[in-house]
Amino acid sequence: MPNRTTEELNFGRLGRRHLQANFQGGDLSSDGGLMLLRQIDARTGLSRLAAKALTDRRAGGRIRHRLRDLIAQRLYGLCCGYEDLNDHDTLRSDLLMQTAVGRDQTLASSPTLSRLETGASRADAWALHQILVEHFIASFASPPQELILDVDASDIPLHGEQELKQFHAYYDHHCYLPLYVFCGQSMLACLLRPSRIDGARHASAVLRLLVTRLRQVWPQVKIIIRGDSGFCRQRLLRWCERANVQYIIGLARNTRLQTRVKLAEQVLERDYRRSGSKQRLVSEFIYAAASWNRPRHVIFSFND
Repeated sequence: MPNRTTEELNFGRLGRRHLQANFQGGDLSSDGGLMLLRQIDARTGLSRLAAKALTDRRAGGRIRHRLRDLIAQRLYGLCCGYEDLNDHDTLRSDLLMQTAVGRDQTLASSPTLSRLETGASRADAWALHQILVEHFIASFASPPQELILDVDASDIPLHGEQELKQFHAYYDHHCYLPLYVFCGQSMLACLLRPSRIDGARHASAVLRLLVTRLRQVWPQVKIIIRGDSGFCRQRLLRWCERANVQYIIGLARNTRLQTRVKLAEQVLERDYRRSGSKQRLVSEFIYAAASWNRPRHVIFSFND
């Protein structure tokens, strides 16, 4: 087996520092991935773009840390699993974190980072979302033919007495209920919300803004929206139909739907008993609830 302990990885320079990774000991850190994050950030310019978009409300004569450095420190910490700001009371003195951020001095304390986050405004959140969307658009060398936007809500558990803390019965704990929109692996929107709301709230408005921007760049792109039954809301469906946006949205079971598929379910069960092998059926029918303005296609599947 080859001896790998003699290898060195070169990460360029930081001022007079020559950045290398080796196995010779010295000042150690468990977060070697920070250097890879630094290189990714340098290539994408994410922390630099975020700093440019945000408003720096600090008093100029008291600034010790550049806004870009604060953002990079927080981003790198999150990527390494350090969600709590208190972690930065130790991380600020970590030589590898300092090197990744691009400083050779102690980094920002947790109160400094806390003021950065709590001081953010709605305009700042809007500006950061613009960066996400524009960065996604710039990642395409040529116009895509189709984009699938996945919309979903998920819980962020809360502990202690955090702001807007509310109990959610489905998740059985206190949490936030942010709204997410992804396209593949790219996050296009993340809206922080309290948990005592309809999971589909704000979805129509957020998707409308995203689709408008994407079609400004790619007028011919086919857009499909996917979501679970929590997003089966007439406001969202009707907007999709008016805007020529296709959708695949889950539909919760009810008595009428169960009656429509009962015969297919019985046939599948009979075939399973006869053959002893698993049966699968995918089909569709036209359905309209009393509150709907038009009939729609419902796709159903059975595995027996």
